[in-house]
Amino acid sequence: MSPDLIALLVLAVVFVVATLRPVNMGAVALVAAFIVGTAVAGESASDVIAGFPGDLFVILVGVTYLFAIAKRNGTVDWLVAVAVRLVGGRVVLIPWVMFGVCAAITAAGAVSPAAVAIIAPVGLGFAARYRISPLLMGIMVVQGASAGSFSPIGIFGGIVNGVVARNGLDADPGVLFLATFGFNVVLAVIAFLVFGGRELAGRPRVELGDDAVDASRRATHPPARPHGLVGSGPTVLAASDGTGGPGSTTGGTGTRTAAAEPAVLVAERPRLGIQQAGTLAGLVGLVLGALVFDLDVGFVAITVAVVLTLAFPKTSKDAVNEVSWGAVLLIGGIVTYVALLERMGTIQALGDSVAGIGTPLLAALVICLIGAVVSAFASTTGILGALIPLAVPFLAAGSVSAVGLIAALAISASVVDSSPFSTNGALVVANSAEQERERVFRRLMVWGMSLVVIAPLVSWALLVVPF
Repeated sequence: MSPDLIALLVLAVVFVVATLRPVNMGAVALVAAFIVGTAVAGESASDVIAGFPGDLFVILVGVTYLFAIAKRNGTVDWLVAVAVRLVGGRVVLIPWVMFGVCAAITAAGAVSPAAVAIIAPVGLGFAARYRISPLLMGIMVVQGASAGSFSPIGIFGGIVNGVVARNGLDADPGVLFLATFGFNVVLAVIAFLVFGGRELAGRPRVELGDDAVDASRRATHPPARPHGLVGSGPTVLAASDGTGGPGSTTGGTGTRTAAAEPAVLVAERPRLGIQQAGTLAGLVGLVLGALVFDLDVGFVAITVAVVLTLAFPKTSKDAVNEVSWGAVLLIGGIVTYVALLERMGTIQALGDSVAGIGTPLLAALVICLIGAVVSAFASTTGILGALIPLAVPFLAAGSVSAVGLIAALAISASVVDSSPFSTNGALVVANSAEQERERVFRRLMVWGMSLVVIAPLVSWALLVVPF
């Protein structure tokens, strides 16, 4: 049996074992990387550990550390309140706001993981507060980041258009952007419908502020009990039973007056004190450092977190315990094993095998599938630059549409970033509530792995076959 086949079979075993048994998949992957690396590939332990993604480790630790502090001192609550006010209290619109913001940031030239690192903690904080599916919110953030990345000035768009130009192929940056943006919008709609978005349309609106609270208290006599959707702050339900007076319910030993199904949820507005202002200043620094000065997101986040801990030790000193260490181990282990596959030449062998396919349409589909599979576990940026040249012989012969195949390959390699093994998916898992983290991981894995198959087939059928 060839080393490449052994390595792929071991990868399959890693997934099966970690799915059937209560063990961290990353830990199993590290063991597999050590065994395969030393026994099959002939590497030393140092060579194997060299594949550990230090950059991803810093990003995951830095971002989750910073936002653990922001959650502890109330800054995330304040940002959630701002989001509520921007959409007029309509909870159903918040996931779309996160999608649009991420798309705008990446379309303007931000790196996709940087945009997700900034937006995901806020979006998932809102999801936790207002009982929105964290899976839905995470997918909306990630697909939004992918949607904007292929603009003519976006990172992915620049990479693809540059590779195409260097190989003398026909290209249409406008078609590339519209195709990838539209595909991600469709995925966002599907996720919205499947993962609880329709239920949000029936949710009461949320109003914030002392005046609204006072008005609500005057309207309900006596005031109703706090509603669970609005978190820990004082909350009152403002509504009537539809007859102009308060509704009446019976419970316990007597009859009490209470509001009927509320039309509006009223929550106290979170205060903006010196700690929150300092944290917001740090978050602005993170945004500017990542998007304007091209600084490493992870190191900037850790720097801001350390400064905040020194400035406000009372609320920040134990925040490091809330770093998603399990997610860090999981992602680090899987990526380490994939890096081993790359060094062994297994990934390259898969790509080279495409050259032996005599049917151009089938070869195009295989290239898209390879792009999706590898990108789900590795760098989308690297895959885009490596796989397009594999298609050059077919594209130069004119057997398939260059514009269509390039767009299909871009879609296949980017929409799978929602996989929990990619940086963006890992950020979603890491920033989910602790009690939801395992569930989010597993469901995000199903979503991401489904896209590994569906995205290449659909994009190939729509953009390659007809042309």
